[in-house]
Amino acid sequence: MANDSIRVRYAPSPTGHLHIGNARTALFNYLFARHYKGKFIIRIEDTDTKRNVADGEKSQLDNLRWLGLDWDEGPDKPGEYGPYRQSERFDIYKPYIQQLLDEGKAYKSYRTEDELEADREAQRARHEMPHYEYEYAGMSDDEIKAKMAEAEAKGLKPVIRFHVPEHQTYAWDDMVKGKVSFDSDTIGGDFVIVKADGIPTYNFAVVLDDHLMKISHVFRGDDHVANTPKQLMIYEAFGWNPPKFGHMSLIISKDTGKKLSKRDETVLQFIEQYRKLGYLPDALLNFIILLGWSPVGEDEIYSLKELVKMYDEKRLSKSPATFDKKKLEWINNQYVKSSDEDVVVDLALQQLIKAGNIPENPDAKTLEWARQLINLYKQQMSYMAQINDMASVFFKEPEEVSGEALDEISNDTAPVVLKEFSERIKKLPIFDKVQILATIKAIQKDTGIKGRKLWMPIRIAVTHEMHGPELPESIELVGRDKTLEHVAQTLAQLDKN
Repeated sequence: MANDSIRVRYAPSPTGHLHIGNARTALFNYLFARHYKGKFIIRIEDTDTKRNVADGEKSQLDNLRWLGLDWDEGPDKPGEYGPYRQSERFDIYKPYIQQLLDEGKAYKSYRTEDELEADREAQRARHEMPHYEYEYAGMSDDEIKAKMAEAEAKGLKPVIRFHVPEHQTYAWDDMVKGKVSFDSDTIGGDFVIVKADGIPTYNFAVVLDDHLMKISHVFRGDDHVANTPKQLMIYEAFGWNPPKFGHMSLIISKDTGKKLSKRDETVLQFIEQYRKLGYLPDALLNFIILLGWSPVGEDEIYSLKELVKMYDEKRLSKSPATFDKKKLEWINNQYVKSSDEDVVVDLALQQLIKAGNIPENPDAKTLEWARQLINLYKQQMSYMAQINDMASVFFKEPEEVSGEALDEISNDTAPVVLKEFSERIKKLPIFDKVQILATIKAIQKDTGIKGRKLWMPIRIAVTHEMHGPELPESIELVGRDKTLEHVAQTLAQLDKN
C-alpha cells in the first residue's frame, strides 16, 4: 500500500462516554494507520444536537488517550482538512447540497410526519415494508413547483431528500465480510439528506467529510452495513470514488449470546467504568483487540507496539466477537502481575481511599502499611477495586467463625495451637512476618502438631478465612493487638461449642 495515501478516521458522536464497541473501532483504525505508516484522524460527528451531552467530546478524547492512542489530526490537532467537528462544517456542505438540487438528484420534500405515518400504516395494512412514497409522482415540473409553493405558503419547512436510482445494484468488496450487495429498491425509498432544521443527516455528511478529508479506508461496526449503499449512491451522484469499507463483526455477550446492548446492565460497557474499577489501560486495550481479530499463534498478551507491528486487517473475523468478562479479568491480572509495583500501588491506593478504608491524605506509616497490603494481594487481583473485598479482614471486624471454617477447627488440637500462638506472639520483640513464621514453626516443633492442623486454626482465627495470601505477612498487617483479639474471640467461641 502507498503509505502516504492511507488515511483512516474514528468519528464518534459526543452523545456519551466511550463504549467498548466504539473503542474497538478506534483501535482497529489506529492499528491499520500505524501499521502502514498512514494517518489516523479523529472527527466529531456532533450534528445530533438533541442527543449530545456536555463533555461528551472531552470524555471520548480523554478515554482514547488513557487507552494509549494518539492521532494525527482532530479537533485538538488541526490539520489541512479541518474543521474536525461536523457542526463547524455546515458552510462546506451547502454548495454540495445545492449542486444535488440543481442537478435534480435531490429535492425538497414537504410531507409532514403525520402524512408519512399514515403512508406507513397503509403500507403495513397491505403487508408491505414501510417506505417513503414519492410525493410528486406523476406531476409535471410546473405542478411540482406549484405544490412546493403551496406548502411554503402554509409555513411548512422542507427536508431535502435524495433521489434513489431505481433497479440498481450497489456492491462493494468488504474488507471483513467479502462481497456485499444491495438492490436500490430495498432501502426504503428516497432518504433525507438535510433535515427541516437545515442540518445534514449522517449518511450525507459522512460522505462529504470522508471525501474531502481524503479518507482511504473505513473500518466500522457491522451495524453500518445498511448505511453503505446509501453512501455509495451519494458518492456516485458526485462522481467520486468511495473509500474501501470494512464492517467489523458484532460483539455479543458470553452470558446471553445476544448483541452487546447499552441497555444490558449485566456487562460494564464503557471505558470510564473500567477506569473507575482500577483496570490497567494496556490490559483493556489488549482485550479489545481480541474482540473480532486474531493474532498469529497462541499468545494473547501483547503490547501496543507489538500489535502495531503484527496487525493484519485480513485477520479480522467475520464471526461475532464474544465479550467474556472472565477473560478480561484474566488478561488484566496478567498485566497486574507484571506491572511496576508503584503503578499497582498507586491505583489500588486510590480504591482504598475511595472506599474509605484509609484516609484521603495518609501519613507515611499508613502509606507503607498500604503498600505492603497491596503487594500481598497483587498476584490475586484482576482489577484494583477488588482490594477492598479481598482485604476486608483488615478493615472490618470479622463475624463469628461458621460453616466449613468452623468444622475445620472443631477438634482437640486447634485450641492447643491457638493458645500457644497467642501466648508466644505477646512476647515477640518485633511483630513482623519473620518472627511470626518462626513462632509458628516453634509451635510445630514443641507440640508435634503440623500441616493443616497447625496452619488452618491460625489462619481461620486471625482472618476468619480458609484461603488467602501468605499467612505470616497477613498476620503482620492485621497487627498484634487485632491478632490477639481475633484469636481470643475464636477460642471463646470454641469453648462455647
